[in-house]
Amino acid sequence: MTNNGDHRPASPLALAYDTHYAALIESVAPILGCRFRAQDVVQDAWIKLAEHPPADTVRQPVSYLFRLVRNLAIDRARRLALEVRYGAREELPLAAPSADPTPEQAAISRDMMRVLSDALSELPERTRLVFEMHRIAGHSVDDIASRLDVSTGYVYRMLSQATVHCAKRLGPDLGRRDR
Repeated sequence: MTNNGDHRPASPLALAYDTHYAALIESVAPILGCRFRAQDVVQDAWIKLAEHPPADTVRQPVSYLFRLVRNLAIDRARRLALEVRYGAREELPLAAPSADPTPEQAAISRDMMRVLSDALSELPERTRLVFEMHRIAGHSVDDIASRLDVSTGYVYRMLSQATVHCAKRLGPDLGRRDR
């Protein structure tokens, strides 16, 4: 990175950059509140040095780099604050939350499905069938009533019985579980 493929010795600034890269990031991460932004600023410092090298020889390259990176970080933090303040930029998370459930959520879901399956198997067959037709297959109450040749009121009664039974089996904290 510092020699760009040629065989000239690296400059003192390039050596200081390579040697102190991680420390440079750590020094500005608290200013920016984000390690990824800190890495961007440190890389921006390298680009700035490559495009506009200092005119004079730098006597203390490490101090020079830390000061340069700090100044760039402060500028970036100010710019971000202004962008957020005036709505020019929506703060987006650097990583989108996963749609996949956590292992804990998956285990809870499996347990709930097992309990629900057991609860359904305890119901009278016709009540279970009505519940499955309505809640799982998505049939309307009128459709279920006509298919089973019963009244809609009876279908509602069986749905109510099945729902109450399943809710009791799943426990009182069903509504408060994190999903």
